Amino acid sequence: MAWINISSPHVTGPQSTSWIMQQVIIAALPGIAALTYFFGWGNLINIIWCSLIAIGAEALIMRLRQRPVGFYIKDYSALVTAILLGIALPQFTPWWTSMVAVLFAVIVAKHLYGGMGYNPFNPAMAGYALVLISFPLPMTTTWATPDGIAQAPSFIEHLAILFGSFSVENIDAFTAATPLDIYKHEISHATAEVVTQHASFGSLVAKGWEWVNFAFLLGGLYLILQKVITWHTPVALITSLTLMAFAFGWDADQATPPLLHLCAGATMLGAFFIATDPVSGPSSKLGKLWYGAGVGLLLYIIRAYGNYPDAIAFSVLLMNFAAPFIDYYTQPRTYGHGKANKGIAGKRR
Repeated sequence: MAWINISSPHVTGPQSTSWIMQQVIIAALPGIAALTYFFGWGNLINIIWCSLIAIGAEALIMRLRQRPVGFYIKDYSALVTAILLGIALPQFTPWWTSMVAVLFAVIVAKHLYGGMGYNPFNPAMAGYALVLISFPLPMTTTWATPDGIAQAPSFIEHLAILFGSFSVENIDAFTAATPLDIYKHEISHATAEVVTQHASFGSLVAKGWEWVNFAFLLGGLYLILQKVITWHTPVALITSLTLMAFAFGWDADQATPPLLHLCAGATMLGAFFIATDPVSGPSSKLGKLWYGAGVGLLLYIIRAYGNYPDAIAFSVLLMNFAAPFIDYYTQPRTYGHGKANKGIAGKRR
């Protein structure tokens, strides 16, 4: 597979891989804090556990590849993958499920393709998609209820649930379907007014979830201000998803309304932290717009007509396939030259 390199002029700066990854971690902190506040200790424990597995797997692979272990651990790329997985996984995901996700993300999705900078697919989403398809029960029945609906277990109790003998019956009192899942399945035989009476929706959009998405939005704006990412992919994704939701979900009694698409689930996490992966996405500005729009379009289609109420992982992975194609047809003008002709018409000239 040939990767497209943007032509000169180039602007050099102080950014390094480790600095970029550190900024991503800092930007994710508000979202992690919101998740912990509204949904308990689950995501924080997931992050710690996934980080230990990711660093261990990274060190092992580097040793097997006879590369300097310390140098590659310090670029924080494995840690970012682990944090994104820890955020994305349900709060009561059993330890072995998250371990499989991390090992697949680091060893297969990243290093099997050559390591940092060579992976064609987003490693965190590849790991998430694998366990979602392979272990649907623990991945769909272990979402924590928002604070206030049920008394969340303490930190120690949460550890005992995650690392003890896993049984769905043991955690039924603390878990519930996500608002997107509830709305999607209930609206077919009820009105929006009836569906939103469920405690998971609270007094705003989706109890707790709107604040989590707002926190990740703030983190995403920080990444844009720090010039770690550009605005093109997240804006195109959010715009595409919103337009699709307005076009096909304008009647809240028939389909999930736009505000719920934006403020429930992992929309802002996906828009600013996952779809903006510079390795598995396009490099040109125009390409990022098409790429983000494609992720938003697929996100709505899978949510509305597929089997999964949230579909960030599948949408991003499918568009990862198209990234080289998008880059090829959206190359910027080479400095000092006209824009190259592409496609069949261009080859005939």
